[in-house]
Amino acid sequence: MPRELDEDDVRIRPSRSTRPRTKQRPTHEDSVLGDVVTVDRGRYRVRVDEALVTAVRARELGRRAVVVGDRVAVVGDVSGRPDTLARVVRFEPRTSLLRRSPDDNDPLERAVVANAELLVIVTALADPEPRPRLVDRCLVAAYDGGLTPLLCLTKSDLATADELLALYEPLGVAAIVTGQGSGVEELRDRLQDKRSVLFGQSGVGKSTLVNQLVPDAFRAVGEVSGVGKGRHTSSSAIALPLPGGGTVIDTPGIRSFGLGHVTPDGVLAAFPDLAPWAEECEVGCDHVGASCGLDAHVASGDITADRLHSLRRLLLSRDGADDL
Repeated sequence: MPRELDEDDVRIRPSRSTRPRTKQRPTHEDSVLGDVVTVDRGRYRVRVDEALVTAVRARELGRRAVVVGDRVAVVGDVSGRPDTLARVVRFEPRTSLLRRSPDDNDPLERAVVANAELLVIVTALADPEPRPRLVDRCLVAAYDGGLTPLLCLTKSDLATADELLALYEPLGVAAIVTGQGSGVEELRDRLQDKRSVLFGQSGVGKSTLVNQLVPDAFRAVGEVSGVGKGRHTSSSAIALPLPGGGTVIDTPGIRSFGLGHVTPDGVLAAFPDLAPWAEECEVGCDHVGASCGLDAHVASGDITADRLHSLRRLLLSRDGADDL
């Protein structure tokens, strides 16, 4: 005969947590501030005073990305000793953010570097050949993210810089020409006491510049492939302290730069001399078509043709169209 069941046979499933639930979050009053210097597969290296601390992200931060340059609060073991681990528990407000999207039709943005002041757009004058449209896209990203662009033209021993300098002069972008060691001191002076990002396609000489600016950086230096494309020598972004003050952030080489997250108003914000006149255009004007009212202001002398051409060049670059 089967045994009769009684109350002793009832199985009670324990709750997932025995701790009472609360809406109060820990304040982490014992946290200390630091700067993220590199990111590697869910592990973050954070500079706290003179120590380099390995940390993970606290669960309460959600899915927000931690990127190089972020100012964060950490708790736990912040000694920087081997086999120690801390937690990132809070973000400080960002002053700037360099972003990119997978492609022009994808508005999903990807944070690259936070809290930088200068975006140093590095492009070679030869080997590999310069790509002005890629430079234009980097300019759009700089203006949209709140960074000041600086054009750095490398390998001046292989080609002259006159044509590229003339192309970007109407935009008012500062430029430095380097080659065979020349121009590096001028670049170092521009970067002193600032947080700067070196950005550009592979093979243009970013790692070479970093090794000259920070002698103990030892960033790998590669050669350009036989098909004229650079080889990736830096696999991740890293922030390095400049001798005498400041920080330079080296980034991996890029082959494309999506701007799906940037609005036309974000591009126009980089042209304060054109913005008041653009407000008189018809609603929905893209400022590149034949019906744009800015052409009338060029004819009347309110704005120059070069500045309007520069605006339209960046707007077309944002849309992936050919330059004017």
